[in-house]
Parts: sequence; structure tokens; C-alpha cells
Amino acid sequence: MRKLVLLVVLGLAAVTSYAQTASKIGYADVDYIFSQMPESKQIDAELKSLQTQLKNQIDAKVAEFQKKYQDYTQNLNTMLDAVRANTERELQQLQQNIEKLQQDSQTTIQNKQNQLMDPVYKKVGKAIEDTAKENGFTLILSQQIGGLDVVLYGDDNSDVSDLVLKKMGVTPAAQPATAAPK
Repeated sequence: MRKLVLLVVLGLAAVTSYAQTASKIGYADVDYIFSQMPESKQIDAELKSLQTQLKNQIDAKVAEFQKKYQDYTQNLNTMLDAVRANTERELQQLQQNIEKLQQDSQTTIQNKQNQLMDPVYKKVGKAIEDTAKENGFTLILSQQIGGLDVVLYGDDNSDVSDLVLKKMGVTPAAQPATAAPK
């Protein structure tokens, strides 16, 4: 954490010193840009569909395990030792299969998300680059990186997010006006 804070402080110092010679600096909120893109709903729908399919597979395996475990506990006293040992091995194997399926499901979802998002990130990156060049910005910062604010203060006129959306042919949705504090 200290290294991250130090890195951010050094980065801001470098940006500040560069900003003194730079003519125009802006920032973009990539999450906002993505939320306004039509692709975001399609990607969310695909990911939810995949999650549902994988959850159904896991639920089926869990139900199978629970049924076999219930049969095992009900018949434990009447089972032969060899049958009991075999059933216990089978239950352990089912439990391991469920755990592996859960891990594989998380990996599958992450890979699918990366596969779907990669072209979108490239599209947004290209649009940010083009917008910066067309509007004379020498530096565009990200609003946040990993949940940590990079832009500690930014004039609303420096936010190029809507310009980037327009560059990609997306009309930004009207943001509700915030009420003045009482």
C-alpha cells in the first residue's frame, strides 16, 4: 500500500511539473464512458447468461452430492464396510469436483469478461487518443485507477468523457442535476 501511495505521489509530482509546461490537461472517467456505450448492456447480458449456466451446473452437482450424502447417512448403519468406504470415496470425489467446478467457473467468467472487454477498451483508448489530439490536449488522465482517485481535483471543463463518447458516436445520457445542499 505504501508503494502504491508513493507511486501516486511521485506520479502526481511528475504530472504537476509537466503541467506547468503543458498547454492543456484533461481527464476521462472510463467507467462512465463504458456505462454509456451500447456494448455495455450486451456484455452484461452475456456475462449474466454465462453465470446462470455455470450456476445451474454447480447447483446440479451440489444436489447430486446432497442426495448421495443423505442416502449415505440414512443407510450408514446397514452398509457393508466395503460399500461404506466406496461411498465415502465417491462423496469425497464429488465434493472435489464441485470445488473444481466452482474455481473453473470463476476462471471462465473472468476470461469471458476479458475477451468481451478487450475490444471495448481498445475502442475507448483510441477514442480518447483521437479526442485529445483533436481538442489540443497534451495529457489525459484517468479519473480512477484501481478505485484510487488519480484526479484529486478537476474542473468540469477538463472532463473529456462526453467528448470521447461523441467521438465514438454515442450520445451521452443526460445526467440528473444534483440538488443544492440545504
